[in-house]
Amino acid sequence: MSVSTEGLQLRTGSRWVGDIVELLSSMRFAISLLTVICIASVIGTVVKQHEPFNNYVNQFGPFWAEVFSTAQLFAVYSAWWFLLILAFLVISTSLCIARNTPKILVDLKSFKENIREQSLKAFPHKAEASLAETPEVAARRIGQTLVGSGWKVKLQSRETPGGIGWMVAAKAGAANKLGYIAAHSAIVLVCVGGLLDGDLMVRAQTWFNGKQPFQGGGLIAEVPEQHRLSSSNPTFRGNLLVTEGTASSTAILAQPQGVLLQELPFAVELKKFIVEYYDTGMPRLFASEIVIHDKETGEKKEARVEVNHPANHRGINIYQSSFDDGGSRVKLQAVPLTRPTRPFEVEGTIGSSTALSNGDQQLTLEYTALRVINVENFADAASAATAETDVRKVDLRHSIESRLGAGNKTVTEKNLRNVGPSVTYKLRDAAGQAVEYHNYMLPVELDGQRVFLLGLRETPQEPFRYLRLPADADDSMDGFVRLRGALDDPEMRRLAVRRYAESSVEPGRPDLAEALMASASRALDLFAGAEPVPATDSRPAVVGGLQAISAFLESNVPADDRERASDVLVRILNGTLFELYQVSRAKAGLPPATQDEAQRRFMTQAVISLSDTFFYPAPMTFQLKDFTHVQASVFQVARAPGQNIVYLGCLLLIIGIFAMLYVRDRRIWVWLTPSGDQQSQARMALSTNRKTMDGDREFDQLQSQLLKVTP
Repeated sequence: MSVSTEGLQLRTGSRWVGDIVELLSSMRFAISLLTVICIASVIGTVVKQHEPFNNYVNQFGPFWAEVFSTAQLFAVYSAWWFLLILAFLVISTSLCIARNTPKILVDLKSFKENIREQSLKAFPHKAEASLAETPEVAARRIGQTLVGSGWKVKLQSRETPGGIGWMVAAKAGAANKLGYIAAHSAIVLVCVGGLLDGDLMVRAQTWFNGKQPFQGGGLIAEVPEQHRLSSSNPTFRGNLLVTEGTASSTAILAQPQGVLLQELPFAVELKKFIVEYYDTGMPRLFASEIVIHDKETGEKKEARVEVNHPANHRGINIYQSSFDDGGSRVKLQAVPLTRPTRPFEVEGTIGSSTALSNGDQQLTLEYTALRVINVENFADAASAATAETDVRKVDLRHSIESRLGAGNKTVTEKNLRNVGPSVTYKLRDAAGQAVEYHNYMLPVELDGQRVFLLGLRETPQEPFRYLRLPADADDSMDGFVRLRGALDDPEMRRLAVRRYAESSVEPGRPDLAEALMASASRALDLFAGAEPVPATDSRPAVVGGLQAISAFLESNVPADDRERASDVLVRILNGTLFELYQVSRAKAGLPPATQDEAQRRFMTQAVISLSDTFFYPAPMTFQLKDFTHVQASVFQVARAPGQNIVYLGCLLLIIGIFAMLYVRDRRIWVWLTPSGDQQSQARMALSTNRKTMDGDREFDQLQSQLLKVTP
């Protein structure tokens, strides 16, 4: 039986009805639908689905984001056109099955024993032989031999001019045709299961039952009834966030225009959330120990939910989706950076905010995230600091071996360290503009110096840029903060300049001391921002930092003398800043700092950090002082009546594909006619649905067994 690409020919008086039925039931239409579904699936894989619209605007631009949103490319699998294509595919494949199944069933029962002798000559595999036995005896022998080899056999006798002839018709591999039915039925079942488990039922309730997506905010308990779905909803898939020690019974179903609330017939209580990490800092295991409280019976059922190990209650599966912060409490210490400010502490909960006042400027401190574990790779920094390149060295063996082995083996060395907790927050002004900050609680050792990392970024698409503040001998940033406060104090700057001049000039040289004090005072005032460098045609005005020193030299020193003048000025600045640091320690009642290697590294980093603070957009930074970590678990709850249908479809698809690929449909005919006393003439032919080397070998073997002829 050959499978036609044409559709079902419907006998009807209306021509266009017949054409539509023929198109829907044709193989070409089904293949076209499958092609479109494959293309749509590629789009759904490449483009992240169900992201906030602003993310798509940032990625594609306003115009194309609107175009793609109109085409529903950001929710492909729930788009109306995708569901419509699935429905047409179900109809088309069902009609294909209805058209071809009767032919296949008839073909399975038929042995085609009425084939003519002349037709056997047209087969590629054919043979002739003379047998020393009558046609009937030969036919029964050949039939028994084929039955013993697993063939189904039918014998037929015919009248011929020379006497009674016998036809031996046999067939094997009928499962090949059953594979066609199984594979096409699988497509129908998978599509039907997908339609049942999709959001088609949810959309139907918004179309016909008066349900509307909710677009506002506030407490879940205060959301009106028209935004809630009944617990008897036949199919849904939503997210359920539960904080440790609390319970929740309302899932969130994301919709293009907002959210719908799905009431569950039970409440999920999170007793404990468990998370384990790899050395890389990636989660290795996260699981939830929960208690399910049935609303109808009051039953309490304990369960453990892990990834790929869901819990089930009342036909609803509870999957471990991810985890989140459950409202951790944080205590932050405000540390002044760009202007003198008295330190203070604030406390808040992740997800909440605190109003701040910066003089006339009103700010809002938003607590964004708390990360207890931060594993970073320090291999690049270490290798860059110690690398020595020998251009004469070619280690081919090491180069090859470093690229061989397991798939997870890389040529990049890793030096992973947990650098401790970090906090992320935003400072939002009255106009609604916000800058995001990411600060580590503990100092990190980089390039031989322990520093505090203060990150910031203006937009979520940018990576964080980090300001490094050196840690003092007590592993705190107090030493740097005292130095920064002293830099803003004119009296302390003058005292530092005088101490520097006294320590650098021999006694009895007041003129030289006066000149050095003038140079040191100018350098320190420029660095502190007390003496801005006016703007020029090529640059704006510069206030503070090493950039102010550079701008001053560019404006006042000839080009040929700038390098020498800058060396002198930087040496004076470094010496003055060290004296300023000593003055700040004396004011705090601390002993003078010793001039050792550790202190020199501290001052070198402090000069760079002081210069960078002039670019810091906030007058202060907030350091994590203490926290109380609270975990939350994100579950995906789903009632999927089509799940078993899809599983059955997948099983049939596997069976069908294996049957069509690995089972060969073969038929063999042997026509026997009398050719003398106790003699017969045999003509044999073999038909197979695929021409393979196995078919050639099988025909040679059958020719030897049945006709006793060596090929």
